[in-house]
Amino acid sequence: MINDFEQAGNCNSNLYFDNAATSWPKPEAVYKAPEIQMRQGCGNPGRSGHTRTLEADRLVYRAREAVAGLFRVADPSRIIFALNATDALNIALKGCLGKGDHVLYTSMEHNSVLRPLGTLRRDGVITTTLIPCSETGFPDLDFLEEAYRADTRLLVINHASNVTGTIAPLQKMIQSAHRRGVMVLLDAAQTAGTIEIDTGALELDLLAFTGHKGLLGPTGTGGLYVKKGLNLKPLREGGTGSQSEIDLHPESMPERLEAGTLNNAGLAGLIEGLAFIEQTGIAAIREHEVEIRAYLYQQLQAISGIRLYGPADPGSASCIVSFTLDNTDCGEIGYILENNYGILCRTGLHCAPLAHKAIHTFPTGTVRLSPGYFTTRADIDYLTGALRDIAKLAAG
Repeated sequence: MINDFEQAGNCNSNLYFDNAATSWPKPEAVYKAPEIQMRQGCGNPGRSGHTRTLEADRLVYRAREAVAGLFRVADPSRIIFALNATDALNIALKGCLGKGDHVLYTSMEHNSVLRPLGTLRRDGVITTTLIPCSETGFPDLDFLEEAYRADTRLLVINHASNVTGTIAPLQKMIQSAHRRGVMVLLDAAQTAGTIEIDTGALELDLLAFTGHKGLLGPTGTGGLYVKKGLNLKPLREGGTGSQSEIDLHPESMPERLEAGTLNNAGLAGLIEGLAFIEQTGIAAIREHEVEIRAYLYQQLQAISGIRLYGPADPGSASCIVSFTLDNTDCGEIGYILENNYGILCRTGLHCAPLAHKAIHTFPTGTVRLSPGYFTTRADIDYLTGALRDIAKLAAG
């Protein structure tokens, strides 16, 4: 079908529907802050006593406070910074699991969870049980209730699927685990900054987040919340700028789980993303994304040949809609959207193969559309107009 569109020529516009991968555009201050930090305050936090180092220390603490405030964490030292959510999930999984532990996880998990668990399982460290999910992405809670064992250590929950957008029933799942003394790790890569998360009210044990998606910050930022009293084994050890006289990594948080120089420039941008969220309000961000997802879903439903995946109710999903088109390769659709309409989206398996098996789109995957806070109805209209053109050609 690509050949049929070649006469249309290339479109140089840049309509972005891939916020589930990384958010764009960012608030203007997010672009400026890293440059200012590198040009004017490029000190190494904790590594000396001069003014630039002290300012770098203050910047890291401001970022820690801002993240703690977002997640309603009373003690900012329980927030540790990492490269991204993948890094944070590795720190959590490899830090809390040991020989003989049993782990529960759902089929909506990202490879950031599946692969670390797969390695630990292959190496004989842990055993696992997969909690199946429905075609709309909701976990089977009855199966979960029967899946706990005496050696179950951890339940991993993807807050919102990066394939279907389905929001997990957090309270029910967390209460189910805690009744049995099982810890909970929440993967909030798709929800941090767009859906309210109160770690205290939820009684979360661990929460992994990334900075470059809903938090509107730069790539290379993210981290982990670790509940007070929970001590993880460090994934990395080395310089922290503290207790340099000892040859063992410090025990105190956050140094226990942070080694090496942090991404100060990235954290400067993350602070500005968090400031935008605070000023705008998560409730307002969520309201807009629910409205825009509902409009997108409605418009796509009207296109012949398109099949939608995930919840129809926009309140039960993040701002993601995945679809397939009859007799048309997903990658081909993505190619045509970009080269002929200037629309950027994601196609394929989205690093979540088990989710695609659950919704019966494996191995070909889906086209994933992920609007964001800055997406307008006019953007949706242009997108769906392009898809109507493609669907008509596919239908012959």
